[in-house]
Amino acid sequence: MSEYDVVVVGAGPAGYVAAIRATQLKLKTAIVDKQWMGGVCLNIGCIPSKSLLKNADVASILREGSKEFGFSFENLHLDYSVAVKRSRQVSNRLVKGVGFLMKKNGIDVHMGTAHLSDAGTVQVTDADGKQTQLKTRHIIVATGASAAVPASWKIDGEKVVTYKEAILQEKLPKSVIVIGSGAIGVEFSTVWRSYGSEVTIVEMLPRLVPLEDEEISAELAKAFNRKGIKALTGHKVQSVEATESGVKVVVVGEAGEKTLEAEQALVAIGFRPNSHDLGLEELGAKISERGFVEIDDRMATNVPGIWAIGDVTGKLMLAHVGSAQGIVCAENIAGVDTIQLNYEMMPRATYCQPQIASFGMTEAQAKERGYIVKIGKFPFQVNGKALGLGESTGWVKLLTGEHGELLGAHLIGPEVTELLPELTIAQMNELTTEEIARNVHAHPTLTETLMEAAHVAEGMPIHI
Repeated sequence: MSEYDVVVVGAGPAGYVAAIRATQLKLKTAIVDKQWMGGVCLNIGCIPSKSLLKNADVASILREGSKEFGFSFENLHLDYSVAVKRSRQVSNRLVKGVGFLMKKNGIDVHMGTAHLSDAGTVQVTDADGKQTQLKTRHIIVATGASAAVPASWKIDGEKVVTYKEAILQEKLPKSVIVIGSGAIGVEFSTVWRSYGSEVTIVEMLPRLVPLEDEEISAELAKAFNRKGIKALTGHKVQSVEATESGVKVVVVGEAGEKTLEAEQALVAIGFRPNSHDLGLEELGAKISERGFVEIDDRMATNVPGIWAIGDVTGKLMLAHVGSAQGIVCAENIAGVDTIQLNYEMMPRATYCQPQIASFGMTEAQAKERGYIVKIGKFPFQVNGKALGLGESTGWVKLLTGEHGELLGAHLIGPEVTELLPELTIAQMNELTTEEIARNVHAHPTLTETLMEAAHVAEGMPIHI
């Protein structure tokens, strides 16, 4: 039996970051995972998908942008399997890096299935059935989430898939129905369409990426339409059925019922927390109706000594949010100064083409809450760097209150996920649009659009 100050259950971006921070604070720490270091994100999620998206960007230029850039091909051949293999190499490199970080920080790694015997004991059962008991003063639950799939939809891993099977398959589907237009749905749609697949998105709500600002949804819909991605918004899926040749998906909208057929269907309608079968219910931990572990601002559950972070809490199911929670959790356990996270102001990034980035309130939310909203909006089509890149779709939209304080920002266009941190750090430090506008931005850069949008919000536009 081993004894620790902290045992982290789950080695994804939330769990392994919490473990590192705990050891930095002189807490003896162990981490447990039943499958892999780095969790879903590094292995079959955000990291390999970004590698695929880079390949997709190149493929899109080769297929559609050759005239603009002045090159041509008599017989262009795109090998999708090579893109997938490259994504696995990227993933494996980072996974090994997490293993190195565990050794560097002196964190004991236990691979196996964890069960909380009591608030101070984690029992680990490895692949061979061997059991190990870990005694600890604190347990951090960081078990993440899994794809949500209705019971009647049978995932066979070939014709009907989730993100897990989709990201590992080396065969490019000739046609695909993507159910759900959140980040996973629109990112895979971008990848597959860039390689020539026929893509149809089915979204139950009235617009694509429905959690984003309404203008973002409209701009993405136009961009996808130009790329040949079909979108059926306001359509509910009635059934998903594998056939001899592929899949049949029955949907219903205002115009009635219709049947869609394709080689493959991707189910990307959301996630369910991995909170059950851990022993939490038996210990009296509060779990919501949807299965999320309830926590306070310190990341503590209602059971002393048990904490939870990441997707299993359902606060905001993003890897970087889980990592931030992990640091705050470890600091609270150690009793050192820390912060309280503001989930609404956390950055949100979607890596479709064009990219989407946002934080804070949407325009509709700000108005509903009674704010006097000022808007600064600036298009990429007049930004020199964007024009040089050949990517001038989209714009930057800043929302401010009457005194210039940032209420939110919504960006769609080239590399906007890289532009967002300037705005979130400005909001965190209570900077106004006047101060953002006064900050001299290098020319020519995409970041100038932030300065220009701030000038617009101040009522003194420069380049429009």
